[in-house]
Amino acid sequence: MAWPEKDPADTLDYIFDIAPALIANAGDSISTLDVTVNPANPGDLVLMSAVADGPRAVLWLSGGQAQTTYTVTITVGTAGGRMLARSISLPVVALAAVPVPQSALTTVTGQALTDPTGTPLTTI
Repeated sequence: MAWPEKDPADTLDYIFDIAPALIANAGDSISTLDVTVNPANPGDLVLMSAVADGPRAVLWLSGGQAQTTYTVTITVGTAGGRMLARSISLPVVALAAVPVPQSALTTVTGQALTDPTGTPLTTI
């Protein structure tokens, strides 16, 4: 499973819907919700909040390092006693254009050299 890529500056909501797993159990809903994000280092993707809305888990995710794919693992328990766990990939890429300062180091073709987060390298 995968969600569409996001920019490090974005704070977005993501939905994980377990309704298909409950098709024979109308009325069952999420009663417990646990979310982990990996990797989980300073500057990485942050879980801002997670709430259950019937058969849907709604997660608000922010930040992340560009060029990193995170694994968001969601574990839910239902009122009917069911347990489900799924891992979803979330790629973080620099979608927004970073302004290139005049002091940026460039290639012979004029492309700015950047660090792993997409920030242009500059001269001192």
